Amino acid sequence: MDNNAYVYIMANRYRGTMYVGITNNLARRVHEHKTGTGSRFVARYALDRLVYYEPHDWIEGAIQRESQIKAWKRDWKIELVESLNPDWKDLESELV
Repeated sequence: MDNNAYVYIMANRYRGTMYVGITNNLARRVHEHKTGTGSRFVARYALDRLVYYEPHDWIEGAIQRESQIKAWKRDWKIELVESLNPDWKDLESELV
């Protein structure tokens, strides 16, 4: 993983509660979320499944994309996840 930033979505189940975030180290950030140290929102709703991520070469682009996705309607976020991960499987194993 040579990219400088990632936009990602965590969820608690198929079409469940979602969290959109950015990071410069996706594997570390997913681990933080899964162990309850990533964010209060993720811990509160038990969002332990990485269901979507996209790499960005620059943090500025990732920040813009995160803002764009956060502003979307829920249905659009679901479509985004399902465009690459129709079963909402946990993608953490792809990071190793």
